[in-house]
Order: sequence, then C-alpha cells, then structure tokens
Amino acid sequence: MEKLSDGEIQENLKELNGWTVVGGKLHKEIEFADFNGAWQFMTIAVTEIEKMNHHPEWFNVYNKLVIDLMTHDAGGITKNDINLAKYLDKIPVITSL
Repeated sequence: MEKLSDGEIQENLKELNGWTVVGGKLHKEIEFADFNGAWQFMTIAVTEIEKMNHHPEWFNVYNKLVIDLMTHDAGGITKNDINLAKYLDKIPVITSL
C-alpha cells in the first residue's frame, strides 16, 4: 500500500466527517454521552478492524475517544486509512442520554 500525496489526502478528507490531519495521521476526536457510548463504538468497530487487519491508534478516557490512523509500513496515510475512517464514520455515535 502506497502513501497518499498531500493532494490525495485533502481530496479524500472531503468524503470524511470531522477528520483532519495532525502529525501526519488522520485524526478525529469524538465525545460520547458517557463511557458506555464510547465503549460500544469501539466494540462495534473492532470486528471490521480485525477483518481489515488495520489497527488504529486510539485513546479513550471516559466519554472521549481520540483516533489516529496511519499505515506504519508506508510511513504515512494510505487508502487503508481512508477506508477505515469511512467505516468508522458509519458507526452511530450516541452523544446524549
């Protein structure tokens, strides 16, 4: 998998919801209603993540989840990262009780 150019990344960002590029990685921060909402999101995501064999860097504290995507073997953002971001965008986010 080849690293995308800056132009390709910017073009793909138009199709993503709330993603930016921070430190050479696709980056998104999500705030949920509570810890359970964040945990449910990650639980739903893990099945597809395993199928893709493309694992995110993510950090969860209570109701907040920070996600960073990059392909280490390619040294940057690839189509795999874009595809995973698109999948994650489809998972419902519960932001209020």
